[in-house]
Amino acid sequence: MSFITMWRSRFGALAMGAMAFAPIVPKAPGRPIEVTTRDVQASNAKIKSAYDALATMWTNDFRQIGHRFVVPRIARYESTVMSPCGVIRPNNAEYCERDNTIYYDEVFAAGMAKRAATALNTDGDMAAIGIIAHETGHAVAMQLGHFYRTSYDNEATADCLAGAFAKQAEHDGELEAGDVDEALYGMSLAGDPTPEPTGNARYDAIIQARLAKQSHGTRDQRVQNFRAGFGDGAGACLEDFRGR
Repeated sequence: MSFITMWRSRFGALAMGAMAFAPIVPKAPGRPIEVTTRDVQASNAKIKSAYDALATMWTNDFRQIGHRFVVPRIARYESTVMSPCGVIRPNNAEYCERDNTIYYDEVFAAGMAKRAATALNTDGDMAAIGIIAHETGHAVAMQLGHFYRTSYDNEATADCLAGAFAKQAEHDGELEAGDVDEALYGMSLAGDPTPEPTGNARYDAIIQARLAKQSHGTRDQRVQNFRAGFGDGAGACLEDFRGR
C-alpha cells in the first residue's frame, strides 16, 4: 500500500514523477528541488505532530463505532528499507499490515513539502503530512476489514480518509492558511503517470496492465477523493463511519 514511487538523488535534486517500472518516465513538473538536512528535520517534526493527531482522531473514531484502533508505528528511512512486506524503495511511503508500520522516505516527504512551498508560497507542510495521513488511511481501512480487489479502490479510500483527517484538523482549529491547497497539490503530483506509447502494441498492453495493477488514480481522481473526505468526513469514505 504505497503512496507513490518517484526518484531522487539523496539530499540533492528531487524529481517528481515516475512509477517504478520502465519505460514510464514523465517530465518533472518544474525545476528540481534541493532538499537540505534542515528541510528534512523540519518535515519530520511536522509529521511527528500530525502523526500524534492522526492517532488521537482514529482512536476516538474507532471507539465511537465500537472498535479498537491499533495505532501503527511510524518509521522513516533513506534510500531503501526492508520491511516484512518486502523492499520499500526510495521516494515512497508505504503501510505494511504485517508489522502495522508506516514507512516513509524522509527526503521524499521533505521534498514534497518544499515543492509545495515553492509552488504555493506557503510552508508546504501539509503536502508531506498528507502522505502520512494517506498511509494511516490504509491502516484504518484494513483494520476494519476493508481490502478491495483493485488497487485503485484501496488507494481512493486512503485518499478520502486523508481528507477526513484534514476535516478533523479544521474542526480542531489546527489547519493553517494554505494547508488544504498544499494537500491537494501533493495529491495532484502523486497522480498516476501517463505512459508514452512505445510503438509496440504488445509491450504497450503490458505497461497498461502493470499500471492498472498499481493504480492510485489520476491527479483529478486523487484530488476528488481527498475532497470527498474533507467535505463529508470519514463517512464519505467507509460505510462503518456513516451516521455516527
